[in-house]
Amino acid sequence: MKLVLWDIDHTLIATRGVGREIFGDAFEQVTGTPMREQATVDGMTEPVIFRRTAELHGITSDRTMFEAFAQRSAELHRQRAHDLRERGHALPGAAATLAALAGIDGVVQSVVTGNIRAVAETKLQVFGLDTHIRFPYGGYGEDHDDRVELVRTAMTRTGTATGKNVNEADVLLIGDTPADVAAGIAAGVAVLGVATGRTNRAELERAGATATVLSLHDVKPLLLLI
Repeated sequence: MKLVLWDIDHTLIATRGVGREIFGDAFEQVTGTPMREQATVDGMTEPVIFRRTAELHGITSDRTMFEAFAQRSAELHRQRAHDLRERGHALPGAAATLAALAGIDGVVQSVVTGNIRAVAETKLQVFGLDTHIRFPYGGYGEDHDDRVELVRTAMTRTGTATGKNVNEADVLLIGDTPADVAAGIAAGVAVLGVATGRTNRAELERAGATATVLSLHDVKPLLLLI
């Protein structure tokens, strides 16, 4: 079995600002404070982004506050599915690559994402990219602050669900940021860097990605890692 773990934002989809708007709305509704600025999001998990954004506004947050935020964020993503669909888009080659991997015997696909699971599901469903993803196997923002632990969580969940040992050599992580690459390296798994976000190909290579592509239209390096 080969486990392929996908990042979502800027790897499979782009929300074109809708995601930030929803974060701001959920933040204000939970904290009572309008969001003036948002903490760095690239490669970060949702609890970390929320906590650091709260700190930027002089707010001391706790797990209960984050869970309230996460619930409201999930609700708003469902309510604004039309906006996501109209303003955002699946990235070039994403649907075809997911389908191609699904056609390879022994390949299982899930996600490792800083998003909470409910938001991850909505985002991929909106763009028709959920068909081949085993969401119960994934690692999500609510599971841990540290992205490397999300990789390990996904490996454990997949092994438990399938009854098979999932070794590091059986896993490929795909993402668009140095944080994705770092998580993969720390977890001991191969990483395909996709230069479709704010990090270019050279930067992903310097971060230590096993292989890199400019977009998911170029599937050859990916297939070589399967």
